[in-house]
Amino acid sequence: MNESDIVKQVKEYLKTIKNCFFWKEHGGQFGAAGLPDIIVCFKGRFVAFEVKTAAGKLTVLQTITLKRIQAAGGTAEVVRSVEDARRIIESL
Repeated sequence: MNESDIVKQVKEYLKTIKNCFFWKEHGGQFGAAGLPDIIVCFKGRFVAFEVKTAAGKLTVLQTITLKRIQAAGGTAEVVRSVEDARRIIESL
């Protein structure tokens, strides 16, 4: 399974959750480098998912960004499957 397949599954899961707002962050010249792939607001919480395959590795900038979100009180995690995302959302 590639990263885009995992992103699609996570987005489909998030669509099933009542009062869950999210968007897929698209990189490129107009986006901020290092931002996680999916940004979520659920139950008043800021949640960020960096989607990676089983073998995928974070860049240094992605690692720093996830730590900065966590330091600010948000939830920021690497997800490698829709089950990872579900576990995080259900823990809120």
